[in-house]
Amino acid sequence: MPVEIVTLTPKPVEQTGEFVGTIKSRKSTTVQPQAEGIITHIAVKSGDRVSPGAVILEIDAGPQRSAVAVLEGIHAAREADATFAKQQAARAKTMLDVGAGSQQEYDQAVAQQKAAEAQLKAVEDQIRQQQAELAYYRVTAPTAGVIGDVPVREGDRVTKATMLTTIEANAGLEVYIAVPVQQAPNLKLGLPVRLISDTNQVLATEKVDFISPSVDDATQTVLVKAGVGDGSKFRTDQFVRARIVWSTAPGLMIPITSVNRINGQFFAFLAENSGRGLAAKQHAVTLGPVIGNEYIVLGGLKPGDQLIVSGLQKIGDGAPVQALPSRGGGEGAAGAGRGGE
Repeated sequence: MPVEIVTLTPKPVEQTGEFVGTIKSRKSTTVQPQAEGIITHIAVKSGDRVSPGAVILEIDAGPQRSAVAVLEGIHAAREADATFAKQQAARAKTMLDVGAGSQQEYDQAVAQQKAAEAQLKAVEDQIRQQQAELAYYRVTAPTAGVIGDVPVREGDRVTKATMLTTIEANAGLEVYIAVPVQQAPNLKLGLPVRLISDTNQVLATEKVDFISPSVDDATQTVLVKAGVGDGSKFRTDQFVRARIVWSTAPGLMIPITSVNRINGQFFAFLAENSGRGLAAKQHAVTLGPVIGNEYIVLGGLKPGDQLIVSGLQKIGDGAPVQALPSRGGGEGAAGAGRGGE
């Protein structure tokens, strides 16, 4: 039976682990108000691009303005008291100098002046504080980015715990990977991380740049992070397949189509010299994970073996075979030529 034969040779084999990763953005911001009240105006809509300081919405600031106005009235009265106390202290000083007043009267006037000035300063501090809080009634964008969902509407009452919207900048992305604690000893900085699509296409190759020093007690996993250089293929909070490459070492790999499975055990056919030519000999093999269209061989085969990779359905253990002519241009063709010899 003519069959295709390849000579097994070691080649770099990657030991990998595949996990579910989550894309996170270091520049994703949740906007919450620093004041409470009724929303009077919303200046943006979902999808708008904003720059830092742009107005997002406004909250009714009427009560706060009234509080500032009251303090400003008190400030005027305290300012008049401080001016009068200063004049009284000056008169007491003059009377003391000419001998028409006592030292006690002068000391009392100075004390009253200091008390009036202290009260004036306290009111000024309160006014500055209330004016600063007045600015919180205009909610502005803390960073540049794209406005996300805006769940509030004009007329809604908001508190400091209300989420107004989010601002997303599709930059500074990281992939968060939860690695089971059993595999944590294999982790080290700089390990390659491949982000894989549903069709096994490699979307990006990054490197581990953070390993959590502690274990999540709820999931018994270790958090691993890797920066994502090209963020154009990903979105914040997107799930991705993340493949961590633990190590690369020489090993054997065989095509999936060259393997038979019988009662849960894997077998492969080798072309061996029987004295009367080549014959197919069935060997039990131990296989590892699949990479592409090939199995990693863990046991049962060795370098130099002549592996039969076609015509398996038409041969049995001990059946005579002959190598197909070389098709050229590859390791399999070279193996077939050597098998023919």
